[in-house]
Amino acid sequence: MLRILIASSFFLAFSAPSTLLAQDPSSSIQSETGRIAVETFAEGLEHPWGATYLPDGALLVTERPGRLRLVSTDGAVSDPIDGVPDVLAGGQGGLLDVALDPDFANNRTVYLSYSEERGGGAATSVGRGRLDENGSALSNFEVIFRQEPAVSGRNHYGSRLVFAPDGKLFVTLGERFKMRQAQDPNNHLGTIVRINPDGSVPDDNPFVGKDGADEIWSYGHRNVQSAALHPETGVLWTAEMGPLGGDELNIPEAGRNYGWPVVSLGRHYSGKRIPDPSTRPEFAGSVHSWTPVISPSGMTFYTGDMFADWRGDLLIGGLSAEGIVRVRIDGKQVAGEEVLALGRRIRDVVQAPDGAVMALTDEPAGRILRLSPAASQ
Repeated sequence: MLRILIASSFFLAFSAPSTLLAQDPSSSIQSETGRIAVETFAEGLEHPWGATYLPDGALLVTERPGRLRLVSTDGAVSDPIDGVPDVLAGGQGGLLDVALDPDFANNRTVYLSYSEERGGGAATSVGRGRLDENGSALSNFEVIFRQEPAVSGRNHYGSRLVFAPDGKLFVTLGERFKMRQAQDPNNHLGTIVRINPDGSVPDDNPFVGKDGADEIWSYGHRNVQSAALHPETGVLWTAEMGPLGGDELNIPEAGRNYGWPVVSLGRHYSGKRIPDPSTRPEFAGSVHSWTPVISPSGMTFYTGDMFADWRGDLLIGGLSAEGIVRVRIDGKQVAGEEVLALGRRIRDVVQAPDGAVMALTDEPAGRILRLSPAASQ
């Protein structure tokens, strides 16, 4: 049975993370549902950030310095794909997430989010281009969305890309470490935006015709680097990084304010207290929170057969957790969780077509790790 983790057990888990795979990431770890084999599927990737599967089983993978690669079904890493936009690589910025158009099989359109230098500052942008049949180049790349305003600094760009069942595109955006701006719905800092595939604004967005930026779905967020659709409901779930404590799991609702930085379950880096969310009921509450933090980045709902006991669970990449946080979901509640300790910062988690779990390690010599049930001895 999964255990519910409390602050003390998180302290034990994250203050001294497992070094099992620190030297050799081809090993095995123990989970509550059995032993897991961990092997290096691909390597030689510089700070891999996001990944998505092509219909033929190959992986498209972004590298934060600004490269897009194709990783074949046997783990071979291609040369950089041509036609990727210039990115502002530095700090937490660079080439970020990648997603396929829902009609990729017919139009071969690929979407990228990235940090873009403009107007004396920088912000997150989203663009799209056509991947050629050889997987070697993007053509006709066009920017479809730009976060406004562009500001100084190298932190909190977000950003995940998720297509909803209705074809609308959710883009998660950090507040660029300009904390108070997250409370202003007239800009895109600290928001989740919802746009059409061409970047236009859906008529039913919550601020259309009202005070607020038309693209915004929800606001008052800090730095959202995890997002996934619930496989049964099709509803967006996200996880965002708190300050000192207070990482959050949310189900963002249209037009709602999630409170940052007015309220949080964490503290400012200075140690200064932040009012608890319960003191301000007008703000939307989180589904779950973590203190100490796990630093969530990337996540997926598991739907495969390889780990049958995990079906319906959230698998969240943990930077501070140095592993994957497996969260058992019961409706809209967290029923339990465990940390799959890999001894490495995990930037993204994706499910392979065969049901294996693939984890991107956030390292200068980054890897893609493949998790599968260990063979019985």
